[in-house]
Amino acid sequence: MACEQFVFHHTLRVRWAEVDRQGIVFNGNYFLYFDVAITEYWRAIGIDYPDGFVKAFASDMYAVKATAEYHGSAEFDDILDIYGRTARLGHSSMQFLLEIWRGDTHLVSGELIYVNADPATKKSVPLPEALRQKIGAYERLIPKTGVARSS
Repeated sequence: MACEQFVFHHTLRVRWAEVDRQGIVFNGNYFLYFDVAITEYWRAIGIDYPDGFVKAFASDMYAVKATAEYHGSAEFDDILDIYGRTARLGHSSMQFLLEIWRGDTHLVSGELIYVNADPATKKSVPLPEALRQKIGAYERLIPKTGVARSS
């Protein structure tokens, strides 16, 4: 299992409302699972999302890209482990990598990219240094940065 790169993981059980007639998770619900994992990730690094994030940083995160690659299918009542990590921190954006596993079976890989923005204007603003520090202290693998060094 390649989950050693992840510190964070969240477990959930597939509910009946998330499956199709054949009892297989509807593909769009994996993005719901990713979203649940991101909320739990914020909690794990000490941020009460969404209100605590906005109060602490005077900004908020907005999804700009979401992708998934399906390797297998989850079914009703399966116990799933969702792993996530911050893989990259840019000037105002961040990339999360996610994986969903059922036991030893890798079901889905995903990527979410968020941009940090002013909630009033919806215009991007730099990632707060305090957020970078929380993420850096939590992650096993240090996130790559897309921030240019000042000369």
